[in-house]
Amino acid sequence: MINYIPRRFTIVRDKELCINCGICVKQCANECHFFDKQGKKVLSDSNECVACHRCVDLCPTGALRIEKYVCDYRENSNWTPQYQQEICRQANTGSTLLSAMGNPKPYPIYWDHILLNASQVTNPSIDPLREPMEIRTILGRKPEKLEVEKKGKSISKMPPQVMIETPIMFSAMSFGSISLNAQKSLAMAAEKLGTLFNTGEGGLHPELEKYSDCAVVQVASGRFGVYKEYLQNSKFIEIKIGQGAKPGIGGHLPGEKVNVEVSNARMIPEGSDAISPAPHHDIYSIEDLRQLIWSLKQATKGDKPVAVKIAAVHNVAAIVSGCARAGADIIVIDGFRGGTGAAPTRIRDNVGIPVELALAAADQRLREEGIRSSVSIVASGSFRCSSDIVKAIALGADACYVASAALIAMGCHMCQTCNTGKCNWGIATQRPDLTERLVPETAHQRVVNLINAWNHEIKEIMGGMGINSIDSLRGNRLMLRGIGLNQKELDILGIKHAGE
Repeated sequence: MINYIPRRFTIVRDKELCINCGICVKQCANECHFFDKQGKKVLSDSNECVACHRCVDLCPTGALRIEKYVCDYRENSNWTPQYQQEICRQANTGSTLLSAMGNPKPYPIYWDHILLNASQVTNPSIDPLREPMEIRTILGRKPEKLEVEKKGKSISKMPPQVMIETPIMFSAMSFGSISLNAQKSLAMAAEKLGTLFNTGEGGLHPELEKYSDCAVVQVASGRFGVYKEYLQNSKFIEIKIGQGAKPGIGGHLPGEKVNVEVSNARMIPEGSDAISPAPHHDIYSIEDLRQLIWSLKQATKGDKPVAVKIAAVHNVAAIVSGCARAGADIIVIDGFRGGTGAAPTRIRDNVGIPVELALAAADQRLREEGIRSSVSIVASGSFRCSSDIVKAIALGADACYVASAALIAMGCHMCQTCNTGKCNWGIATQRPDLTERLVPETAHQRVVNLINAWNHEIKEIMGGMGINSIDSLRGNRLMLRGIGLNQKELDILGIKHAGE
């Protein structure tokens, strides 16, 4: 049979350095490395290589490297090699193309076109090493007015709120899409950092119940693993309407990833596909959403905030306004670069809008309607560094979700094959021989190190602005300037051009 699709990568083995130890054979879940018939010499087959670099990183002699395989096609700006190969792949299988992680297309990344202001003569900067800097964040609905006694003590009844020590939380990644060890690593990191991790729509594994004080539990359209105790074992509840990687459609966890533990956590039969429908079948209006929010608050005695997660789409500002008026305490806006365990490629690469534009539009709409303080906004969708976080908060976010960055800290090499269940780093897989490769005690510390470093950088950036509190940065677009953007983009972002 003719193979119409060339391989993507080539495994290059230095014969002088290779000692035929077989470590690469044991480590590759895609079986790209193997012994010859005599069992003495290690050989490689590059056809299934996904460039995860596990073999490269663990080779004791440095004998391996992965190169991009170049196969020249006749030049055609319309029918690029990628589209030709994808057509061949669908011709082979007759199925929808699936992809993992975030949108890889070269759309504008607005974070890279936004610059931060810095203090100079008239507004002195602050040294974060010698002066206190407050990055503690409170999420939840704020009262319309605050009544106090003569002595200054508040007598207003406060709505349920959540306090975190950093404006960074770990986004929804379900048990099933990622391994228990990966989820446990995030839980341990959240506990140590004083922040929260999101269980996703996969229920809560019994081993994670001890981390319920730093857990966000999700209620998605499939309602997997949702029951009263699950809701109560959390800091707040998140209703997932949509996510940035696949707006407007549901989720799908293949049956081969639904082992006994995933089955128990999700409360579905072992080996069955976990399919989340596109809509919640009890939500077809804002009034329906209000009813679900009310029901969840009743189930938790009204002491937990309820969030609504939506994908960033063109009418996001109106949607956010409706969610706020329906009683949501927190609204999560997930941009189109957000990661995923599996999504239809065409949806991932072509549906939705950048979180930067969606966030700015939503914050401005809520301010114009006078209801901005009635809800907290959490932004998500590919935050790569601390300055992205600072810019998001200045555009109007109260806090930010990170996911891919945390996985990369654990060892993810962004090979974008999470949907196959063959993650060589033990993250996006349920195979016991692979999941054991991720050691939570080690992985969580790497995540803690990353967020601690980002926290320090956030304080330094704020200090350079002359700001000592994250509250003073929130929605402060005067601290932002655009560069290389047209006037329409500047207007939506609500910022001026550099030099103004």
